[in-house]
Amino acid sequence: MYSQESISGRRRGHTEPTAEMLSGLACLICGTDYRSALAPEAVVVSHRDDRRLLACHGTCARMASGSVNGLDETPLPLAERVRRHQADHS
Repeated sequence: MYSQESISGRRRGHTEPTAEMLSGLACLICGTDYRSALAPEAVVVSHRDDRRLLACHGTCARMASGSVNGLDETPLPLAERVRRHQADHS
């Protein structure tokens, strides 16, 4: 589990989300790529420009939204997120 100091430091040093994060292909907090077979469960934690931002269930979700379960929304299926990301960047 992250310490309060670690969480505060992460918030202070927070950079802009990458294209993969905005497309729901990577965790908003730790950057885990959800296209990996070993990726943890992703939950919706925020919205930006009509897109659902995702984080790993648990600590990352708590850091992003204040709840380990994120928002009460279901993320789009991974295949749909990949398709939309490719369409946006081609």
